[in-house]
Amino acid sequence: MEQARLVISGLSGGSGKTLVSLGLTRLFTRQGIAVQPFKKGPDYIDYAWLALAARRPAACLDPYFQDDVALRRQFRSICSRRPAELALIEGNRGLFDGRDVSGTCSTAHVARLLDAPVLLTMNCAKMTRTAAAIVAGMAAFEPELRLAGVVLNNVANERHASMLRRAIETYTDIPVLGVLPRLRENPLPERHMGLTLNRADDSLHALLDHLADLLTENTDIDAILRLARSAPALEQADDLHDAAERIAPDASTPRPRIGFVLDDALWFYYQENLDALRDAGAELVPLSLLDPAPWPRLDGLYLGGGYPELYADAIAASPHLEEIRALSQKDRPVYAECGGFMVLCSALLLDDGPRPMAGLFPPRPRFYSRPQGLGYVTARTLVENPFHPVGSEWTGHEFHYSRCEWPDDTFPEACLALKPGVGMFEKDGIQYDGLLTRRTFACWTHLFAPAVPHWARNFVKAAQG
Repeated sequence: MEQARLVISGLSGGSGKTLVSLGLTRLFTRQGIAVQPFKKGPDYIDYAWLALAARRPAACLDPYFQDDVALRRQFRSICSRRPAELALIEGNRGLFDGRDVSGTCSTAHVARLLDAPVLLTMNCAKMTRTAAAIVAGMAAFEPELRLAGVVLNNVANERHASMLRRAIETYTDIPVLGVLPRLRENPLPERHMGLTLNRADDSLHALLDHLADLLTENTDIDAILRLARSAPALEQADDLHDAAERIAPDASTPRPRIGFVLDDALWFYYQENLDALRDAGAELVPLSLLDPAPWPRLDGLYLGGGYPELYADAIAASPHLEEIRALSQKDRPVYAECGGFMVLCSALLLDDGPRPMAGLFPPRPRFYSRPQGLGYVTARTLVENPFHPVGSEWTGHEFHYSRCEWPDDTFPEACLALKPGVGMFEKDGIQYDGLLTRRTFACWTHLFAPAVPHWARNFVKAAQG
C-alpha cells in the first residue's frame, strides 16, 4: 500500500506538536492536498480540531485499544475509506512515553508499526547547544525508529535560531525543517480538559489559517512533504483478515434509524463509532438538544460525551428531555457515554445550584477542578443488556471532571466492573460503572468501536427489534 505519511511528536506535552500538526494540516489542505489526519490516543478535542483543519473526519490510532495487526489494519482501512494524498498522525505526550519502561503504546511504537518518518517538535526556550544533545539522544534511543526532522519551537530571536540550527547541524545528521518564533500568547484556546473547541465559533477557521500562515513562513514545507512521501509501502499481509471481519448488513432488513446528539453540548464522538453503526446497518440521524425543533421518529439513540455543564440551563429547558424519556419508556435502545450519561441523570450539581436533567437515573454529578476519572479502563460486563454480552471484557477510557452523588448513599446494581478505572462508585474494593433501565444503558466509560466489535452489531440489532 502506497501512502505518504508522517508522525508529528514532541519531547513532552507542551512541545508544540498540536500547533504544528494543525498548522501543517490546514496548510496542505489549503494547497489542495487531501490530508487524512489521525490522533494517537483517546483525545476527542485534538481529534475534532484536526478534523476542522483538514475539513474531513479525523481518525484515532491507539495501540492500547488494538494490537499491532489490528492497528495497521485500522490505518489502512481509514486510508481506503477516505483516500488522501497524505496521512498526518499527531502523537501524544513525548515520543517514547508509553505505559511502561519499554514504551508500550508510545507514539514511537505507532511510528514503527506504520513505518512512518517522525517530525520532532522541541520547545527550545532557554536552550542552545543542549538542543543538539537532545536531538542526538532522541535519534539514537531507538535506532529502528526513523527520526527524520525537527521543528524548533519557542525560539527567542534570529541569534537564538542560528545558534540552535548550527549546533544541531554540527552534532547530528537530523535536518532542522522549521524554526517557530516565541509567541506572545498561546493561539489555541484551552480549558480544564485541555484544548477546547467551540464548534459554533466561525473564527476557528481564521485561527487555523493563522497557524497555517505561521508554518508557511517558518518551515520548509517542500522538505516536510518530501519526507512524508519518502515513507515506504506498507505490507498487505494481514488485509485478508480485515476483509474477513467485514460482513455487510442484510440488505433485505430495514435500516433502523439511530439518532445521535451532535451539538455544542454533546460532540465527543469517534467517527469510527458512527462508521461502525452505519456498517452494521443503521441509518444515522444527527440531532440537537439545544435546538427546539422536533426530532424525527427514532429506533434508537446514541448520546456521546461533551460539556453539558456549559449548557445546563438550555438542556434543562429542552423539550427533547421528554422525547428521551419517551424513547426509554418505549424500550427503544439508548446508549449514553459520560456527558450523555449526565443528561440522563436526575440533575447536574453546579456551583449556583442544581439543574434538572432527564431523570432516568438517580445520581447527580458534581463538578470538580481536577479529574475524577481520566485514563484507560478495562470493563467486565456483569448484567444482561442490549449492548455488551455478559462476561465480555472490553477496553475504553474515562474523561470526566465530575463525580456522582447518590441519594441516601445507596448504590444500584451496576453493569460493569472496571480494572483499572474509577467509574461511578466503589464497593468492596471494586470500581463499578454502568447503569441500566429498560434498554437504556449509561456509563462514564467511552468506547472505541473497532476495539469493541460487538457493540455496533448489538446496538443495531436492538434498534431493529
